[in-house]
Amino acid sequence: MTGWGRFQGYTLSSLRKDIISGTIVGIIAIPLGMAFAIASGVKPEYGIYTTIIAGILISLFGGSKFQIGGPTGAFIPILFAIGMQYGYENLLIAGMMAGVFLVIMGLLKLGVLIKFIPKPVTIGFTAGIAVIIFSGQIANFLGLRDMTRHEKFLDNMREIGVHISTINVYSILTAALCLVVVMLTIRFAPRVPGSLIGLLFATVLAALFFSGKVSTIGSAYGAIPNTLPSFHFPVITWDRMVSLIRPAFLIAILGAIESLLSAVVADGMTGERHNSNRELIGQGIANIIAPLFGGIPATGAIARTATNIKNGATSPISGVIHGVVVFLILLLFAPYASAIPLAAMAPILMVVAWNMSERKEFLHLLKTKTGDSLVLLITFLLTVFADLTLAVEVGLVLAVVLFVKRMGEVHGVSKVLPDPSSVKVAAHMVTDNHDCPQIGIYNVEGPLFFGAAYKFDHTMPGSGTDESTVILLRMAKVPFMDTTGEANLAGLVKQLQANGGKLMISSIQPQPLSMLRKTGLYDSIGAEHFYEHTGEAINDALRAIDKSKCAGCRHSAFRECSALSGLDEGLSQHSFKGRAKAGVIPELRGGI
Repeated sequence: MTGWGRFQGYTLSSLRKDIISGTIVGIIAIPLGMAFAIASGVKPEYGIYTTIIAGILISLFGGSKFQIGGPTGAFIPILFAIGMQYGYENLLIAGMMAGVFLVIMGLLKLGVLIKFIPKPVTIGFTAGIAVIIFSGQIANFLGLRDMTRHEKFLDNMREIGVHISTINVYSILTAALCLVVVMLTIRFAPRVPGSLIGLLFATVLAALFFSGKVSTIGSAYGAIPNTLPSFHFPVITWDRMVSLIRPAFLIAILGAIESLLSAVVADGMTGERHNSNRELIGQGIANIIAPLFGGIPATGAIARTATNIKNGATSPISGVIHGVVVFLILLLFAPYASAIPLAAMAPILMVVAWNMSERKEFLHLLKTKTGDSLVLLITFLLTVFADLTLAVEVGLVLAVVLFVKRMGEVHGVSKVLPDPSSVKVAAHMVTDNHDCPQIGIYNVEGPLFFGAAYKFDHTMPGSGTDESTVILLRMAKVPFMDTTGEANLAGLVKQLQANGGKLMISSIQPQPLSMLRKTGLYDSIGAEHFYEHTGEAINDALRAIDKSKCAGCRHSAFRECSALSGLDEGLSQHSFKGRAKAGVIPELRGGI
């Protein structure tokens, strides 16, 4: 989908729908923008600036027709941690660096790869973020005084315990009223912006009945200015950039995941298809420019995007209008926002945390009691009790280790022989009294890679005079081979050739064949030892064995064995070919 293609067939009726949906989403975005900014440890107006600038840019340059961008709850813990550790200006630099990372990811067409992050990891850190957001609002809900916010969850919980005696009843009443209004609105009037209605009711209640007895945005952060901030380019140094690479990269990854997740949700609601790489570029541009005006990192907001669609949005114009509406409200009503009680902001964020917690998915994965449950639990616990960066890193490493282990378990090697009752070869035909001392036929199944190397080595025959001198590998069910798998195969070839034997391969798939050609092992094995069908390979294997060793053999592994065990050493190749043509083993010629 090209940039202008998103506006194909646009009409005045479409514009009217976009104005309505954009206005509604803009009204919803104002309290959320302020709440997310406050929870992230910055002034509330920075959340509004982000909503305006990033919201407009994401709609203009992104890859989804319906995406609404802005500050989101997922960023709260990491932005607060960066602000605590590095300061506000470094937070802006980290946001700009994240924007550059996002643009690069989009240009390199990595949009599709973000979708491969394991579900237990995404649910684990999302649920952990929800816990941090929810618990972070307890102090404001209760109106606790003299609180110091900490980066660590346990430190914040300890802080609440120390100051629990400073509970403010008026704050609880304010927060409770806001929460009730929000919940009732969600239940009975889902199209109405419950967070805004709850804020209005709570603010009016506090102003009329207990003015000055609860903390407000104005008393805590000062009056909200009704203008955009002036352009300011932060001082960027090499040392600053190096120290901020990890948090910036995490912001980029988290932003990419959430924005593409939001775009996928939008696709499901509308039947459209977004351009994931263009979406990353749009998100990157927004995050590069927004910090120049004091904005914090932004991404696609799932709830606001869904609201945009439900209210009839038809194009990215609705997202632009949403930003314009926020700007107009900032100009006209900013002074009044200073009177909003902090206690009224708390339940809004608590509801956001509850909705983003993925509690049903979390419990479902936990109940499976699999490796995924372990990844989920560890990612969740590290998110809450350590930090999000470590949680994502450990979660991804664990998921990869489990994946390798599972793929290794899928890989199997079994020795087989022809089954006279069918046209196949089967493992149950191999017994101590029914096996060929000279020819070993093996079914190889599953990817032949580093995680399965031990199984392959353990199953393949060793070296010695009593081992098979001709090995036939049936590789129709080996979809992938890496260099470790190729090295294992090369070791087997070297061992066989040292003992005067040979390796044959049948039904090999394209990728493993390509790997063998690239490494030169294909030539070492010999092109003549690669077969399309197993039957053809067995015929050649029977020609290659030492006939003198067949004399007196009682294994009868093949139909030829009864004849070979009584043949003299001088059996001609011509008679062998005649036997194969006559159908001595015709069932093996049909593509086993």
